[in-house]
Amino acid sequence: MKIAVIGAGLSGLTCIKCCLDEGLDPTCFERSDDIGGVWRFSNDIEDGRASIYQSVVSNTSKEMMCFSDFPFPENYPNFVHNSKMLEYQRKYAEEFNLLKYIQFKTIVISAKKCKDFESSGRWNVTTEKDGKQETTIFDGVMVCSGHHIDPYYPLESYPGIKQFRGQYFHSHQYKNSDGFKGKRVVIVGMGNSAADIAVELSRTASQVFLSTRRGAWVISRVFDQGYPWDICFDTRFENFKRNTLPMGITAFLIEAKMNQWFCHANYGLQPVDRTQFKEPLINDELPSRITCGFVVVKPAVIDFTETAAKFDDGSIEENIDVVIFATGYSFSFPFLDESIIKMENNKANLYKYIVPPTLEKPTLGIIGLIQPLGPIMPTAELQGRWLTRVFKGLCPYPPLNMVMDDIAKKNKTFIKRFGTKRENRLQVDFIEYLDELAADIGVLPNIYSLFLSDPLLALALYFGPCTPMHYRLVGPGKWRPAREIIMTTWDRIVKATKTRVLKKRESSFSFVTKVLGALCVLAVFVAMVMCKY
Repeated sequence: MKIAVIGAGLSGLTCIKCCLDEGLDPTCFERSDDIGGVWRFSNDIEDGRASIYQSVVSNTSKEMMCFSDFPFPENYPNFVHNSKMLEYQRKYAEEFNLLKYIQFKTIVISAKKCKDFESSGRWNVTTEKDGKQETTIFDGVMVCSGHHIDPYYPLESYPGIKQFRGQYFHSHQYKNSDGFKGKRVVIVGMGNSAADIAVELSRTASQVFLSTRRGAWVISRVFDQGYPWDICFDTRFENFKRNTLPMGITAFLIEAKMNQWFCHANYGLQPVDRTQFKEPLINDELPSRITCGFVVVKPAVIDFTETAAKFDDGSIEENIDVVIFATGYSFSFPFLDESIIKMENNKANLYKYIVPPTLEKPTLGIIGLIQPLGPIMPTAELQGRWLTRVFKGLCPYPPLNMVMDDIAKKNKTFIKRFGTKRENRLQVDFIEYLDELAADIGVLPNIYSLFLSDPLLALALYFGPCTPMHYRLVGPGKWRPAREIIMTTWDRIVKATKTRVLKKRESSFSFVTKVLGALCVLAVFVAMVMCKY
């Protein structure tokens, strides 16, 4: 089977490998001249490509975000800079010889059903390179083009922005703090990008105002006992508690945990609706910059004047020089007809969050159009493993009525957990979703039986972090080193930070115990000697 893979970022690379693992013939089309996708930093804003700022560091740790049969090198830090992430992708592509399947500087113009689609499921994929177009027939299509390409500008909400004399732009265009010295900056939004940029500019600008409509829970990468946050958060035990306890109790426990670091209400950050869980904002420095006055949290912006920003609490900040809209992205697939996939309110109804339900044959899937409460890389990888087995007919695909019932059920659960806000449209429970895909293709380990045959591994799987290697223990794609890597996860986490190893010093308690023990031995020896005489 010939498979078209659109995009050579993280999702595209792993989908090429998934195809090869299943004996499929992939051809990947990448519009730029290199791999990397969103993680490849460039000083230039390239049309049709995701863009990041120079200082971007991963929000998920390397043990959680690696591909399931290719761990990060042990000498990498627990959270990696974008340059390290790109380096990792290059190592992955080299290890599995993926580059030869990629056609660079090639734009996908369209992917259309062949005339005999109902019987064949095949696609006409039209591409353009060097001004020349070519159409090729493929048996399946894996869309890996990402969803951080089209900036969402809610400018219609701020009619006064047209009169604003300063500079305004989307965070998509932000690269570094150069040129912001002494400026007064308003940042609209409260996602990870907004917080990162606010913290970075607070060291250069004269004042940064961070405007949020709904607030956010903020956590540090450094979590309980100094371990990465996701190592502690994304375990099956913690997930079981979150999903089985009544919603009110779960919300109470989450709020209590989030406020252990600092009281969010006192910092103007507490979410408006605390009953619906949203991906936490990961930032190690924001509370410090707020308490030092370099960042001021403000409510929602309602409009702008020539030189000022107006907020919905009636306050006005004058002499604003720059406005940055960190307002997210709009999701679209211009090479696909709306009859195949239609985005409504920034959400598409997809079976398993992958396959458009109206297709007569499940031979096209969207990979990575999802925002798990955990890392995207192993999520995209397992989506790719699932989809390639669907292509081959090895994973049963249900009839339309069951597909629609599954989508409706997931939408109902989604609204209950995450609400209906635009920025939450792609949220999904990380472990629950991965376990569901893994069960479909036979790679989900049976933890209950492992408690009898391998209790140490069972304990690690249930109470330890849900790392990608959990899905390489059994079934198709089983990888022999998986168990050892799971069992040594904590060692590698500590190794990344414990670069200065101190000699062990005996505690005073230990010393006293040894002295008392020696005295007892001496007393017994003296008593034995005296008895002889």
